[in-house]
Amino acid sequence: MATDVSTDVPLTQLETRVLMAVEEYILSKGVSPTIAELAETLKLKSKGTVHRYVQSLIDKGRLKRAGRGWRGLRVVGLPMPDPVKMFRQVRGENIKQARSILADDESKGAHTLPLVGKIAAGLPIEAIESEETFDVGAFVAGADRFSLIVTGDSMISAGILDGDTVIVRKQANANAGDIVVALIDGQEATLKRLGQKTANTVELMPENPYMQPMRYAANRVSIQGILVGQLRGY
Repeated sequence: MATDVSTDVPLTQLETRVLMAVEEYILSKGVSPTIAELAETLKLKSKGTVHRYVQSLIDKGRLKRAGRGWRGLRVVGLPMPDPVKMFRQVRGENIKQARSILADDESKGAHTLPLVGKIAAGLPIEAIESEETFDVGAFVAGADRFSLIVTGDSMISAGILDGDTVIVRKQANANAGDIVVALIDGQEATLKRLGQKTANTVELMPENPYMQPMRYAANRVSIQGILVGQLRGY
């Protein structure tokens, strides 16, 4: 159900579908959809078509842009949810599921990952090695896995909060849209969604509507792995 905004300009059937999809996405995820995510939600192959209808809704006063990027898309008259509150509401369900998985492991401690340090989800921090281990159960354990503790709030719109433990698969390559561990200048590590990548530049995208993308020369950034899971405790 699209927000009732007073206007004398009628909407077409597809404009109404797009407006409803934007609103439902915001209410369910706490962040505005990108054009690609909106096209996927609407089951439309053409991103150009979606872009055209979004622009039409902006022209008709039903949508507006607040800041750079499509994460700044807003439904006129619809307050934006607080993403931190949203994800804290499902915290109990997440931890209950994690405990259930770990309870099924008959030999406690048999499946562990190296806990190699902390990872920045704000500004990059120095990567620090550690000899500790973290028991995550057989469903994520393996020679190509490692775990990290998140610090910062730049990934809250992806449901990754400060203090969460993330499970990462070691690999040096990633596709745009993957959440990756990126090492900058061989010294600082950060957890971000991989954006546009060219021969000269790499874009690392925070999942926080109040933060800007981070862009680096390609030779300064190396991919250490891809996010495959996360755990959260109280």
